[in-house]
Amino acid sequence: MRLFSDRDADLSVLRSAGVAMLGYGNQGQAHALNLRDSGVPVIVGQRGGSSRFDSARADGFEPVPLEQAVPRAGLLILALPDDRMADVYAEAIAPHLRPGQALGFIHGFNIYFRRIVPPADVDVVMVAPKGPGRLVRDAFVAGGGVAGLLAVHQDATAQAQRTALAWAAGIGCTRVGVFETTFAHETVTDLFGEQTVLCGGMVELMKAAFETLVVAGYPDELAYFECVHEVKQIVDLIYDGGIEGMRRRISSTARYGGLIRGPEMLPDAARQAMRAALADIESGAFARRFAQDTAAGGPEMRRLAQEEQEHPVVEARRKLFDRLNQRQPQPNRDHE
Repeated sequence: MRLFSDRDADLSVLRSAGVAMLGYGNQGQAHALNLRDSGVPVIVGQRGGSSRFDSARADGFEPVPLEQAVPRAGLLILALPDDRMADVYAEAIAPHLRPGQALGFIHGFNIYFRRIVPPADVDVVMVAPKGPGRLVRDAFVAGGGVAGLLAVHQDATAQAQRTALAWAAGIGCTRVGVFETTFAHETVTDLFGEQTVLCGGMVELMKAAFETLVVAGYPDELAYFECVHEVKQIVDLIYDGGIEGMRRRISSTARYGGLIRGPEMLPDAARQAMRAALADIESGAFARRFAQDTAAGGPEMRRLAQEEQEHPVVEARRKLFDRLNQRQPQPNRDHE
């Protein structure tokens, strides 16, 4: 994969064209603030009635309706929720596009699955930082950045890559490095990682291990500590030094036990399920199921979320933190 750095980017591209940040969630906020600090003129477009309207104003922007923001910049960054982006695009963005503008995406979902099909006379690019909005902002302010991905889906002007590189530089990603990819690869790998590890497989493994200890008669406080709470400590070690670095920094009993038991936790059926999940994503079946549920008001999402809220591990966490002289960590709403 090709790697871009600061020397590959020219911020003057955006300093002359300007950016419209369409949406002001945590990613949109971070991108808008970093770009402004990089000398890029930024206008914020925000749907009326949103609490993010006030957030943008508090940060020194004068947000305007999306329809008014679209004609006023060369790069339009769609920092909107995946499930609502296509409808918002059709209603408030597409009618006001002009030839030569660039549509910027932070995730490839809506382009790859053709929920959004831009006209042929605009550029379509993506810059996807590999970290939440808060980290994108904090790292930038500290003089660093977050690694990212960059892709060009449509190059109507022959300047799409220059625009994307300027965007990546403006938010600090090129300080660390930006890998060139495609919308397809970013979308499929992102969804696969979320479903099989980060938000799906790992969570189910934690819940199953918690259940095993509790059913065997062990206190739920200990089960929660060992199977859920301490996951962050191990993930931090992996983040800092890789899997091999983590192995070196844990006890010999933990290292030996993990090496002999780990493979047993991943039978052939689990690998088959991973392959099935990948095929489901690649075929578009997952996207269609998600779209159908969203169009119906999200009944499947609500049902599954409610079932998880009723799992004993949720109550175990609440009771544990209620008894400890420790503030419960607050949820990060980076998806908004």
